[in-house]
Amino acid sequence: MPILGFNFNKITVERKTAAKGKVGVSNNIKLKGVEEAKLKSKDGKQSSIKVDFEFVSKYEPKLGEISLDGSLVYMGDAEKLKDAPKMFKKEKKLPPEIVAQVMNTVLARCHIQALMESQAVGLPSPIALPRVKSGEKEQRYIG
Repeated sequence: MPILGFNFNKITVERKTAAKGKVGVSNNIKLKGVEEAKLKSKDGKQSSIKVDFEFVSKYEPKLGEISLDGSLVYMGDAEKLKDAPKMFKKEKKLPPEIVAQVMNTVLARCHIQALMESQAVGLPSPIALPRVKSGEKEQRYIG
């Protein structure tokens, strides 16, 4: 896996009111910056970039918010990564093969952290969790 490091720099959690009725949750990721990292392979074929991000879960109607700021280090082919910081500065995007791995890693790590933070302050889960319904016929999967 090309993700070498991942860390949160700032975690902000706020519950404004108690949950009543239907609660809407929207999750959003924003890539804030990309710069060259100093990690390189011995043969020079691999280099790395540092990607800064912000993940926000907003609870409506004005119930609360979870904000996670952090960064990760991505290592890959030096040729593909050399123009990534310039591309991001100019177009605010990364090459598709890089952005998919970066976004999937950010989503996975931030959803887990946001779930823990929501429990700490009494907010509903920011992601849909499986539920068991009572009174329904038992169904089995035979595969």
